[in-house]
Amino acid sequence: MRLRYVLIVLSLLAFGIVASGCSDGGSKDKLTLAPESALPSFVRNAPGQVKEAYRFAIANPDVLTNYPCYCGCGNMAHMNNLNCYIKEFNPDGSIVFDNHAFG
Repeated sequence: MRLRYVLIVLSLLAFGIVASGCSDGGSKDKLTLAPESALPSFVRNAPGQVKEAYRFAIANPDVLTNYPCYCGCGNMAHMNNLNCYIKEFNPDGSIVFDNHAFG
C-alpha cells in the first residue's frame, strides 16, 4: 500500500512536469532520470516502476523536496518525499539510500 502512494505521488509529479512544459509555449523539457548504474543494489532487481522512481529521486532531489510524503512516514522523521528514497548526500557526493520507497 505504501508503494502505491509513492507511485501515485511520482505519477502526479511527472504529470505536473509534463504539463508545465506544455504551458510555456511548448518547450521540450524532458524528464531526467539517473542511469541505472546509480541505483543501490537493493533496487537493481526491483520492478521497473520502483527503479524509475529511485532514478528520478537521484536525478531530481530538489524537485522531491518540494513535495510532502503521503505514505505516513512522518513518524520516521521524513520531511519530504525525497526522504523516502535518500537519507542523505555525503560531502563526497555519494548517496545514502533509504529503502522505505522500495515497498
